[in-house]
Amino acid sequence: MSQKLRKPLVDREEGFTLIEVLAVMVIIGILAAIAIPAFFNQRNKANDSGAKEMAHTSRVAIEALGTDNDGSYSTASPAALNAVDRSIPTAAGSPPKPYVSAASGTSNSWTVTITASTGNTFTVAKSSAGAVSFTCTVPSGNDRGGCPSNGNWG
Repeated sequence: MSQKLRKPLVDREEGFTLIEVLAVMVIIGILAAIAIPAFFNQRNKANDSGAKEMAHTSRVAIEALGTDNDGSYSTASPAALNAVDRSIPTAAGSPPKPYVSAASGTSNSWTVTITASTGNTFTVAKSSAGAVSFTCTVPSGNDRGGCPSNGNWG
């Protein structure tokens, strides 16, 4: 009797067919093709977040510069901002990090531009009326990263 029960188990062949294995590999490939670009976009957004943080730091520094100069921002430059706050770099460095690529001002307005390691630029500007604007630009061929499609990030 035990011989009858054992025989079907021995004769059976178990495992996956080549077609089943290939189907699973194709599904994994499709999922990877979807996930990998999304991962890289998150990385660019994180790099651009560092530039936005640097823009905020620069905004505080340029206001301090204006306070030191009786309300005038005419001495604003990347080097002047670095003199106010040493954490504000004026060059990308190695590895590349966000830096102040441009800063200028008049007696009652200013503009600061930060270049991210992605190449995207983030600008904070204060008009003579006191309104502050936050704009960003993406070089052609770059990923948008943290720069919204309307060009305003603030």
